[in-house]
Amino acid sequence: MVIIIILVTAYCSYAGYTYYNTSLEERFYHPNHEWFKPSGAYGHGLGIIGTLLILIGVTIYIARKRYNFLSKYIRLKYLLEFHIFLCTLGPILVLFHTAFKFGGIVSIAFWSMVVVVLSGVVGRFIYIQIPRTIEGRALTLNEVKNMKTDLDEALDEQFQIDKETKQNIVDIANSEKSSFKSVRKLKKLLIKQGFPKEDKNYILKLVKDDISLSGKIARLQKMQQLFKYWHVAHMPFALIMLVIVIIHVGITLAFGYKWIF
Repeated sequence: MVIIIILVTAYCSYAGYTYYNTSLEERFYHPNHEWFKPSGAYGHGLGIIGTLLILIGVTIYIARKRYNFLSKYIRLKYLLEFHIFLCTLGPILVLFHTAFKFGGIVSIAFWSMVVVVLSGVVGRFIYIQIPRTIEGRALTLNEVKNMKTDLDEALDEQFQIDKETKQNIVDIANSEKSSFKSVRKLKKLLIKQGFPKEDKNYILKLVKDDISLSGKIARLQKMQQLFKYWHVAHMPFALIMLVIVIIHVGITLAFGYKWIF
C-alpha cells in the first residue's frame, strides 16, 4: 500500500511538474492549463477520486467499528490499515486537485485535512502500542497481566537451578530498569554457568518475553488515555473537513461543473 501511495504521488508530481511550478499569475497561459486546473478534466477528476477515497475509507471503518459491519469477514486491524491507506491517498489526490492553490473556505478544509492526516499518523502509533486480540479488540489491563508468565515457577519446573542464579534471572526480568542490555549480561552469566545452548536460549526467551510484556503493561494505561485525548484532535477536524467538502461540492454543482459527464 505504501508503494502505491509513493507511485501515485510520484506520477502526479511528474505529470504536472511544469504546471505546478508555474506562478499562479502565469498558469492561465500554460499550454495544459485547461487540463491541470482544479476545474479541468484531470484536476477535477483527482478531486472527485480523492474525495471518494476519503469517504469510503471513513465510512467502512466507522461501520465496522461501531456497527460490526462485515465483522465476520474483515478483522478490524486489517480494515484499519485499509482506512489509513485510503485516507492517506485521498488527501494526496485532493492536494493535486487544488493545484497547490489555497484560498477562502477551501484553505480551511485543506488545513483541517492536514491535521486529520497528521493526527492519524500519531493515532496509528498509539494504536499499535495497545495490546490486542487477533481480531483487533484492545485487551484490558487484567487480560494483559494474565498473559505474564510466573517466571520463578517456570524455571523450577524446567531446570535444576541454584537459588542465587534463579534469583538473578528473576531480578533482571522484574527490575524496572530491565532492558535487553540486561539480557546480554544474563546471557554471559548463563554461559559462565555452563548451561547447554538449548536451555540457555529457552531461559533468555522467557526473560525477553517477560520484559516485553512488563513494558506493555506499563504503557497500556498511558496509551489508552492518550488514545482518548487523540480523538479530541482527530474527530473535530475530520468533521470540519467533511462539512466544508460537502459545501464545496454543492457550490461546484451549483455553478455547473460536471467533470466529464
